[in-house]
Amino acid sequence: MDENRIEGTVRNLAGRTEEAVGAATGDHDTEARGAARRIAGQAQQTVGHAADEARDYVKDQPLTALLIAGGVGFLLGALIVRH
Repeated sequence: MDENRIEGTVRNLAGRTEEAVGAATGDHDTEARGAARRIAGQAQQTVGHAADEARDYVKDQPLTALLIAGGVGFLLGALIVRH
């Protein structure tokens, strides 16, 4: 499991807690900070999930992954040379 998924989960839960405390106390700044932390945690979880999926795909389809990486490298090289 990618460490971003774990850290994102912790950040998400901390943000939810902070958001709830801000809502309960009427502190809009705390509530907004909690919402921002929650959203950042969700984004970090998504990045971790994508990394896990990519790692699994490379393990299952190494030749296809290598060909895709080579194609992307070729296209990036062609774009860099043109400019």
